[in-house]
This record gives sequence, structure tokens and C-alpha cells, in this order.
Amino acid sequence: MIWSKGILRSASLLAIAWSGTAFAQDVAEPQSSSQSVEASADLPAESEEDLIVVTGIRASLSRAAEIKQNSDMVVDSIVAEDIGKFPDTTTAAALQRVPGVQVVNGFNNEIVNPLIRGIGDIITTLDGREIFTGVGRGFAFQDLPAEALARADVYKSNSAEKIEGGIAGNIDLRLRKPFDLDQGLTVSALGRATYGENADELSYNGGVLIGGRWDAGDGEMGALINLSYSDNSFNRPISFNCDPRSGSNGPPGGDGVVLPTCVGGLTDTGKYQRPQVNAAFQWRPNDTVELYLDGLYSGYRAKFGTFFIFSDIFAAESISNVEATDLCFQAPVSPAGFRDPNSADIQDLCIGSSATFNNVPGNTSTQAKRDKTDQYMLAGGIKITDGPWNLRLDISRFQSKTNNRTTIVDIGKRIEQVDVDINDDRHGTTDMVGNPVGDPDGFMFINSLFQDYRRSNSTITQAMFDGSYEVGSFLDEVQFGVRYADRNATFRGNLAGGPPASNMADRLVANSGLPADFLIESPATIPVINGGQHWITPDPDFLRENTDVLRALYGGAPGDPEDSPTRSFDADESTMALYLQGRYAFDVGTIPIDGLIGGRYVITDRTIEGTGVVTSPDGEGVLTPVKASSSSKKFLPNASIRVQLTPELQFRASYARTIAQPLFADLNPGLTYSVPSNANIRPSGTGGNPNLRPQVADSYDATLEYYFGRGSYIAAGVYYRDIKDRVARNVAEEVIDGITYDINRPRNLGSSRLQGFEVGGQYFLDFLPDGFDGLGVFANYTYADTEVLTEGDLLQGKALGGVSKHAYNVGALYEKYGLHARVAYNWRDRYYDGTFTQLLVPEQQIYFNYVRPNGRLDFSIGYDVTENITVNFEGVNVLKGKYLSYFDTPAYPHDIRIDDTFYGASVRVKF
Repeated sequence: MIWSKGILRSASLLAIAWSGTAFAQDVAEPQSSSQSVEASADLPAESEEDLIVVTGIRASLSRAAEIKQNSDMVVDSIVAEDIGKFPDTTTAAALQRVPGVQVVNGFNNEIVNPLIRGIGDIITTLDGREIFTGVGRGFAFQDLPAEALARADVYKSNSAEKIEGGIAGNIDLRLRKPFDLDQGLTVSALGRATYGENADELSYNGGVLIGGRWDAGDGEMGALINLSYSDNSFNRPISFNCDPRSGSNGPPGGDGVVLPTCVGGLTDTGKYQRPQVNAAFQWRPNDTVELYLDGLYSGYRAKFGTFFIFSDIFAAESISNVEATDLCFQAPVSPAGFRDPNSADIQDLCIGSSATFNNVPGNTSTQAKRDKTDQYMLAGGIKITDGPWNLRLDISRFQSKTNNRTTIVDIGKRIEQVDVDINDDRHGTTDMVGNPVGDPDGFMFINSLFQDYRRSNSTITQAMFDGSYEVGSFLDEVQFGVRYADRNATFRGNLAGGPPASNMADRLVANSGLPADFLIESPATIPVINGGQHWITPDPDFLRENTDVLRALYGGAPGDPEDSPTRSFDADESTMALYLQGRYAFDVGTIPIDGLIGGRYVITDRTIEGTGVVTSPDGEGVLTPVKASSSSKKFLPNASIRVQLTPELQFRASYARTIAQPLFADLNPGLTYSVPSNANIRPSGTGGNPNLRPQVADSYDATLEYYFGRGSYIAAGVYYRDIKDRVARNVAEEVIDGITYDINRPRNLGSSRLQGFEVGGQYFLDFLPDGFDGLGVFANYTYADTEVLTEGDLLQGKALGGVSKHAYNVGALYEKYGLHARVAYNWRDRYYDGTFTQLLVPEQQIYFNYVRPNGRLDFSIGYDVTENITVNFEGVNVLKGKYLSYFDTPAYPHDIRIDDTFYGASVRVKF
């Protein structure tokens, strides 16, 4: 860590140099609107009899309203109620309460993948420093426990001092610092146990913060360390109908009816742990200078299995007991039974509702997985405030390492009868009569051994210098700065697959020589398959720990599969950004007006190395290393205005241009193609594109906000975003060595539009009689209208994927007499998360996998047993909201994902 010593040395020298001219002055730190996100705004004095002591839930919501009111940008904040007490149990779960933010539930029942106003190109910062997960641009919010956070700010508009990189917005996560604490020693600890109904097990997490803040000569210093650890069990059952197919082209008995290609389900079951530690030191030798040092480690360890149960019902001997709906249509059908617009076979079809399939191949599968993530940050710097000058130097290094290992073994047997109800209360239900897959006898190995091993390592070293000078006239403040960042990204992975199964033909598991306990009963069940009975499947622990045995069984060599050069890449990206911004302020009569005008100039240089394969006419493939360099320069202007119509009512409007860099995986320069041996056949190839440009968005926002009482407000806003150079895969002609090829690679072809409005607020009912005046309510609603504008795209004129047009949050709270309670309901409208060009349902230009509207109800209730001890009880998804999807028409359900319901109890102490 030689560079970290350099941080301290540089900071110390800068402090000493400044002290010669500045330390003699003792000037109070000035506050501007741009600084008020960091500091509390002055509140009007109140008489002692009017004073209400605000703590806990109300204090956090009031602080969030204060940040929103005083910021130069459109921002919504989530503030921790106390040390280690974020409003929700996870960071992403808390983000779903923010207007315009939509989320989904992940495989392990964690809230993941937040979208801001419909797009996921979000730059995430930690205390203002860029962070990410693996070689991606985004950050997995679940990797940073909520207990570590003091605050999360969701910026929906932009200004010049903000790091570029997110056309959707910026989410800044803030850790607690020593100077946030009271004078003296502070100790806070939390212990929580949570029960998941699906997992039917307890999960545990705990944390402790030890910190202090003390006088030191003429100044003060502080230090803290914050540790947390969680051990979680999860189970998420899923049942699905596969894509629709014409029964006329399948086994006898299905003529004229659309039936699933297959039916089945899976459950993700296992455990994961998240260790985390962060530490901070601050030293303010006087009122002018502050030195600081921050460190963070967060980890993720998961060992779990994905357990499949599956019926290949179109390979049945026959079909009987067929029932159909009254949804009928005509369609051109291929010989295999799928929609084919070029087929002359026009069939009259009706969507099926139920059927019996006889003598069916039945399969089970175990995907044994082990995932690991490690993330590290070390940062330090200096802040100097002297009269009109505010300066800050910050240097940091962040590293994210991931390692994912998956091994899959499939087994199967014939099943006498499978009864399928295609649409049983908006989902499919399957009964393998007699549950023959629950009997280990007769199972055979099928398919190849499958191994997918991936690892990534990415670092960023960044230095930021920010400054401001208060002019004190119409041009109230000049802000300026420079940032240099050097990011490296390395990805390695094998060519996913494994030894062929040719030597496994007709091999019974019982005759394989594997241990008797190689086959186990599935750790979990799926309620809508076989009445919730267990099935037989390979043991995931054996698959993880005995890969050499399995590879030998399938005829492969021992050891891990070799990395595939065509899947791997190395990237080096450097960014230099400079900004200049003016903050203006003036009055028109009695109305104060202020805002920002500025710009950020960004220079990005990138080199990326990969490998392609060129196949000669004789069929020999030659690995071809490729190194590509690119550069881009972008100017990002911004302007905003805030009009304080009254002390309570304000209007704001803003414009900003933002960019998002392409994914490293899309930039991989490796190109795989075949040199033609037949002049009558157009050759083709596939690869990445190192010449991709950044996506660019022009963003417009306007809000009207009314603040009243103590922390209450109502706000409404409209927004518009015009996005260019969206990345999409496309086939186009390219000339290589004089030969024209059809090359499929990512290209800057896409454009889209986002517009909508948000309205929200919170109200504390102080006017109610004593005992009821601890009540409060909060709500927000978002209307999101998105559209793909790309010419020739099948999605042209359609909405963006993953976006609900309507979404709302509503909730209530109570806080008085040591009792604090909160209930919140989150709902989102229908959206789609997959597309199909051909689907055997009534004809459309393009087909969608639609997710039905869904809501979740969460609550928490706590009591302060003493001044230092608080107990809390909470519930998550207590109404048992589920993911339900369908193939374009509600008459044909796709899958049901049974999200877990959690109940937890915790004890928190603070001294």
C-alpha cells in the first residue's frame, strides 16, 4: 500500500503549506445551497413550550426532507434513524421507497437491480467515490449491508461536480463518520434473527460500531470502526410452463391445441454470508483544516443449489384429456410446431387449459454453485476552509473481485403420466402422478457434464480535487475541480460446458460407481408441482467437492476447465474530467432566485485486449489476439434554477447532459468468423465492439415543492430524457480482407425517450390530541412513460423493458412514548422482462413476457426499553406478494416465483 502513504504525505504537506497563510484566521464555515446537502439548514427558533424533540423515524424523514429542500439538484434521500438502523433491512429495499425507483426480487429473495425512472445505467458512489461490482459498471447494492449506512442520496438530476457515468442518475451511499457522533465514546450494537417461511430456517445478522470524538489541542479528532456479519438461509420456489407449441405437431392426441413444450420448476436453496467492516479517522487540528482516512471491506460468500424438476411433455408417447380455452386464432406453424411466418402450414389453434401426457421423459437436475465477492476501499484526503475558499483533495483506491463456480449434472427417467393444468389461478400446476421422481430407482445420467467457472478483478484508482470560492455578488460562488481515474478490468472464464455425454448413454446412476448418497432428496419443494413433494436429485456438495470424479465419469481430464481466450478480456480505462460551475443568486423583489450554470469536460482513453477465432476454409480455427484502443471527449453542460416563491413554496428546473460508458464485455474486441469456402454462401461472424461510444442523455426536470410544519412536505415533478447511442446488438455488413461478412456485434444504434411525473410527500399529524400526535403518513406515485425510438427495431414505439407505467408507495408511522412503528406498501404495475420474435399466441409484431402487477407490505414496530436498549419486530412481504408472468396473453401463464415472507426480531443497544 505504498500509494496510501503518499496520500497522507501529500495531505500533510498541503495542510502545512496552507497553515502559513490561513491558520491565523478563525472564520465560521460558510454555507451555500450546494453545501446544504452536507449540513443541516438553520431552522427558526421555537419557544420552549412549542419545542418537539424529534428522534428516530420522524427525525430521519425530516432530515431527508431538509436535504431535498436545500439541494441544488432533484434528490431524494434515505436517512438512517440511528446508528445501525436504516429504515429497511437492506439498502435496495430502502431504495424502492424513493419516487421513480423500481426494483425486482432476486433469486435469493433479496431486492436487487434498482431502476431510476426506467433505466439501470446508474453510477454508484460511496462517499462520493465511484464503486462497482466485478467488471460491470453498476454496483450490487445488496453487497453493502444497510447497517453500515448513514444515508443514501438518489440524485435524479445532475450538475458539473458530480462524477459522470449514469444517464439514469447517481446513488451516493454514505457511511457514518466519527464527526457524526457525540463527544466522547459511542458504542452501538445490533443483533437480529429473521425467520423465512420458504426457507423454514432462522437467519442471523449482527453488528457493532465503536467510535469516539475527542478534543485534541485547539481542534478535535475522531475514529470509528463498524463491523457487521450476516448468515442467511433462503429458498425461492419457481414453477413454469415452457414456450407454447402446436399440439398438431406433437404426440398423438393434441391436435388443434396450443400446449407447453415442457413444464417444470426449480428452487434456489442455500446459504450466504456477508461480512463487512469499515473504519474512519478524522482530525481537525483547527477550524480551517480537516484530515481524514477511510477504509472498507465487504464480502459475499454463497453456497447454494438450483434444483430443477422437469417434464419434456412434447416427447410423450401420447396426449389425452385435452381441454382448451375459447382463445382461438390462426398461425403459420413450422414442422416442429412453433410459429414460423415463412411456413405454408396455416393452422387453426386454441390455447390449451389442461391435458394429460403419457409415458413422458422426466428429468431432475442439480446446479451446484459457489459464489464469492470481495470489495476493498482505502481513501484519504484533506479539506481546507478559509474565508471564501473551500478546497478538498481526495485520493482513493477501490477493488472488486468476483469468483463464480457452477457445476451441473442432469438425471432422468420415464414417467407414466403427467397431468398439467396450464392456467391454475394465473400459473401452471403439474402432477407427475405417483411422484415417480421421488424414487431413486431407474434414474440415468442424461446430457453432458456442465461447468461454468468465471472470475473477475477490477480496480479503480481515483484522485479528485474540488474547490469553490464565494464571490458574494450575483455570481455567488465559483466551483471548480478535476478528477483523474484509472480503471483496470480483467475477466476470465471457461467455454461453458463440459465433457460430452456420449460415453454416458444408457448409464444408470446406480451402476456408476458413485457413492450411495450421491442422490439425495431435494432440500426444498415447489407447492404447485406434485403437491409439494420432494424429488430425487444429485447432491450439490458432491458436485462442488468432487469435480475430478465427475469429469472422469464423463470422460474428461482432471482439474478445472481451461479458460477460454475468446471469453476473456483485459481492459485499461483512464478518465480525466474537469469542471467549472457558477452558482448565482439574486432577488426579484422579495423572491430569492438561485441556481447553477456549468459544464464538465470528460476525456476517456481505453485499451482492451481480447481474442477471436478465425476459421479457415479447411475448418481449422486459429486463435487471433486483438488489442484495440479508443478515445472519446464529451462536454456535459448543465443549468438549473430555484425560485423560492415563499419561505415554504419553491419551484426548480434543471437541464443536464449525462453519459454512460459501454460495458467492458460489449467492448471485447475478439471477433469470431469463418473464411468462406463457398462463394454462394454469405459468411458471418460475431464479437464485441471496441469502438462503442458512450450513451448520451439530455435530461430535463422541473419540480414544485411545498414544505410546512416540522418535516412535512408535498412535492410534484415532471421529467423528460432523450437518450442517444443506446447499445444494441445488430447484424451489419463488414469487409474483412476484401470479403464481405454479416457481423453480429453491439452497436450504437438505439435511442429512447423517457418522460413522466412524480408526486409525493409526508405529513406529521401534530394537530391531533395527545397520544395521537405521534402519527405520520407518507406516499408517492410515479407515472413513467418510456418509448424505444430506434428505427427498424421491433421494439420501436414500445416501452422499455423492466419499467412499470404506474407505481406507488404508501405508508404510516407512529412515534411516541418510546413506541415507534412503521408500515409501508409498495406496488408496481405490469411490465415486461423478456421479448420473443416468434411465439405461438395471437399474432403480434413482437411478443412479451409480461409480469403481472404486484405489491409488498412491510412493517416494523419497536420499543425503547430504556434509553440505551431498543427491541424491534419486523415483517417483510407479509401479504405474500408473488412474481406471476405470462406469454403475451394472460390465458397462457409462464411462471410463478414464490417470494419469501420474513419475520424478524432484533435488539439494539447504544451507549
